[in-house]
Amino acid sequence: MPLPLGKRVLFSSVVVSGSCALTYYLIQKAFSRASYYELVLEQLHSHPESLEALCTPLNIHYLHLTDKYNFVDIASTQLKIPVSGFKSEGHLYVNSSRDAPFQRWHPQDVFLNLKDG
Repeated sequence: MPLPLGKRVLFSSVVVSGSCALTYYLIQKAFSRASYYELVLEQLHSHPESLEALCTPLNIHYLHLTDKYNFVDIASTQLKIPVSGFKSEGHLYVNSSRDAPFQRWHPQDVFLNLKDG
């Protein structure tokens, strides 16, 4: 016995919505595992003034994929990473580059912009 059209549409929309949400999550995970992302987070964790301004524990949030500031190319990256701590929150702005594909990333500009100054 075939399903009515309304149930088919509902079922299909649930499957498509779930697939889109899963794809969005997996793309965010892939960004957070990239070497240019991890290098900058290491710098943040080793910078005492930033740690003092944010206060531990630090929370590194996923990138907003729809933000036009975030850009990754084969030789350069530009990211806006949301971060928060016990005291404050803000964004870590990053510009990184590399000389050739498959070489190490070099962070050029890294600065922390807090919402409360």
